[in-house]
Amino acid sequence: MPAIVQEIMKGDITWATGVMFCLSACAIGALGGALGGVLVGGRHIGYGLSAMLGMFFGPVAAFPGVLMALIMLPLL
Repeated sequence: MPAIVQEIMKGDITWATGVMFCLSACAIGALGGALGGVLVGGRHIGYGLSAMLGMFFGPVAAFPGVLMALIMLPLL
């Protein structure tokens, strides 16, 4: 694990760091989607259902952006 952290600190993007970035984007997207779902629709459809729907749709927005960035960064 320390080798992956050193690669990230240097700015080198390998398969291991790319997978780590994609997994962290899915986790952060799920958390943000759940919070957004609770804030937007918690009172109307229930806090549990809105958090579950937000947790499902949050990574749908986060993952493609991180994937496109990982594809474009080595080209710069």
